[in-house]
Amino acid sequence: MEPCDLTATVARALIGRKKLSPVELLHSCFGRIDAVNPAVNAIVAEDRDASLAAAVDAEQAVMQGDTLGVLHGLPVGIKDLVDVKGLRTTYGSPIFADHVPEADWSLVTNLRRAGAVILGKTNTPEFGAGANTRNTVYGATGNPFDPSKSAAGSSGGSAVALAAGMVPLCSGSDTGGSLRNPAAFCGILGYRPSAGLVPYEKRGHGWSNLPVQGPMARNVADASLMLSAMASDNAGDPLAYTLHDRAVRGKPALFSPPRGIDLARLRLAFTPDFGVAPTEKHVRGVFAERVAAIAPLFAGAEEASPDCAGGDEAFEILRAAGFLAAHGQKVRERPQDCGPNIIANVEEGMGYSLDDYARAATIQTRMYRAWQGFFGKHDVLITPSITISPRPWRELYPAEIDGAPTRTYFHWLSLAYYVTLVGHPAVSLPMGLDRNGMPFGLQIVGPRGGDAYVLGVAAAIEAAFAADTALARPVPDLAALRAAPPISNSEAFLSWG
Repeated sequence: MEPCDLTATVARALIGRKKLSPVELLHSCFGRIDAVNPAVNAIVAEDRDASLAAAVDAEQAVMQGDTLGVLHGLPVGIKDLVDVKGLRTTYGSPIFADHVPEADWSLVTNLRRAGAVILGKTNTPEFGAGANTRNTVYGATGNPFDPSKSAAGSSGGSAVALAAGMVPLCSGSDTGGSLRNPAAFCGILGYRPSAGLVPYEKRGHGWSNLPVQGPMARNVADASLMLSAMASDNAGDPLAYTLHDRAVRGKPALFSPPRGIDLARLRLAFTPDFGVAPTEKHVRGVFAERVAAIAPLFAGAEEASPDCAGGDEAFEILRAAGFLAAHGQKVRERPQDCGPNIIANVEEGMGYSLDDYARAATIQTRMYRAWQGFFGKHDVLITPSITISPRPWRELYPAEIDGAPTRTYFHWLSLAYYVTLVGHPAVSLPMGLDRNGMPFGLQIVGPRGGDAYVLGVAAAIEAAFAADTALARPVPDLAALRAAPPISNSEAFLSWG
């Protein structure tokens, strides 16, 4: 095993015991990037001199016996929607193709404070719009299990980099499932925390619970470790909070190591579709097999779903409002530099009225209250993470599922965005391969505010199947990726065609 293949928790322990050099670990990551990134295009911007200097400083701190942060010496990839000082940050848009930030966002500040070494930026669709990671600045990102297929998104670059061992930890963000969807497609873990737990001071609509930042990793312990460094208070985020200057979030011990959970005391609910999501038959079949394996671990299990009536309409309207606020001016002034998803979202937003927005907010609130009653009867809810098996990245979005047309270009993400609407924490846990030989993700949803609880449940399920080769986290064929032609040679790599 190469150092870059170590889990973050193992690598951090070895660094603390002076058994692994942060410089050695970083060079191992560089080597893996050089070997396999051309096939998938996950890492899109680096400053190797700067990251190497940070790794050297981290090594010196170890040797001097300094107090070490929870991520000390660990290389981290940052999604290209987040500003990193001195490192090209494009948001996947040609408008910002040459943008180099002068300051870190707080997420990066917190990671650096915990000792992380910022390795580089990971690819994302334009402004995170759409769950297919491609843009006209860096091109498309391919799935590590088949580079011709989609890595989903919008944190697709992070998911691919993790799956292929290019980096032990990555950041991601999530509105309609952008942490969970690529995790499911690529066989890694994506965690959507409760809004405000990880400060997001750049959120345009500050009181909206839809967009959040969160960790991505190869297992639950690693995601929990990263979350312990990301969670904090920040007055710039209205959803983060304190009690008279006493932070009630960001306590590392709350999240890492994962809480021990006895599944045999819990009541499990499962649903393939929330009653309304367009889940394809293939995914339903694989999910049924996973339920059959998981259900015996719990005190009881039943098929049940919280009320999601109106969820599609509510999400479409609330999401469009956010895009209109963030990107309306760009579409009006520079439409030639905006992709089809951004334009479609802004045009949709311009077509809604205040009456529409009021109706969407009312639906969201009704759903939330219905979910509280549901979790009074059930402790854990599981679903497939995403409605389909990975398709070719040339397909901008699935226009149909099992022959039925989708409502919007993001309707296929509804298993994730119903959870977004009500604000409950959720994780996509890798559980083997589907019948197409592609990764399958299990979405685990917990009660409101149950961040540590959900991670504990995920850790218990992960541990139960760790020795089961059919249900444990799948690993891509690295030799095949090394031998694969560069994805940049593919037709339409840099276009929307």
